[in-house]
Amino acid sequence: QVQLVESGGGLVQAGGSLTLSCVATGRMLSIYSMGWFRQAPGKEREFVAAISRSGGSTVYADSVKGRFTISRDNAENTVYLQMNSLKPEDTAVYYCAKSERLGYSIRSYDYDYWGQGTQVTVSS
Repeated sequence: QVQLVESGGGLVQAGGSLTLSCVATGRMLSIYSMGWFRQAPGKEREFVAAISRSGGSTVYADSVKGRFTISRDNAENTVYLQMNSLKPEDTAVYYCAKSERLGYSIRSYDYDYWGQGTQVTVSS
């Protein structure tokens, strides 16, 4: 059974940067497409970014396009989310998740296992 553990969250000022990591243990990450989602207080979980198994294809939510970059290192069993030009509205708990789908997906129901999340807080 795969385990996903996120890290890298924290408190940052608006305009700053953070890099989130999601390390998989138990199974090779390369057999899964991966996604990042976030959930702000009082709001539903929303899609942020996704990446195909090889890393050759990526997709982003419009709200983060041009500011966030998803990447993966299958040799290290790790997926990253580089977040630049952070805004207060990016404040949320960020989750990584795995999907058995061949390609990436923006739909949460295509993901069958989730990490515990890491808190990102952006101050104005």
